[in-house]
Amino acid sequence: MSLAGENLGLNGLAADGVQWIEKDVFQALRKFRDERRKFDMIILDPPKFAPTAAHASKAARGYKDINRLAFLLLRSGGLLVTFSCSGGVDAALFQKIIASAALDAGVDARILDVLAQGPDHPVALHFPEGAYLKGLVCLVP
Repeated sequence: MSLAGENLGLNGLAADGVQWIEKDVFQALRKFRDERRKFDMIILDPPKFAPTAAHASKAARGYKDINRLAFLLLRSGGLLVTFSCSGGVDAALFQKIIASAALDAGVDARILDVLAQGPDHPVALHFPEGAYLKGLVCLVP
């Protein structure tokens, strides 16, 4: 949390009104939905759901569930910053999952940025699963 707070300052942002929440994402998002809470930004950075491609189907359900709930919790103009660190889910599949979550949530989200791991995590040509980190910054108009 302290590192996140430091980054606020480095980016010229005030900590007023910022709330850091670390909880089980499946339980917390459902609770927030039931409480009819709304957020300006939600960042989803869950643990690895699919260590291999064999786990991709089960992982897809988990990613879709949390992203659908997150889309429902965003105010108009809100941002969803969502990640997958699962090597078994490639970037194209991840984007399809997020698109399906937005559709199910009834929002017309738009991708503002596509994120990936930095050059300090090179991917071997013979091991495409090494491109494990992927992310999307989505706007809910």
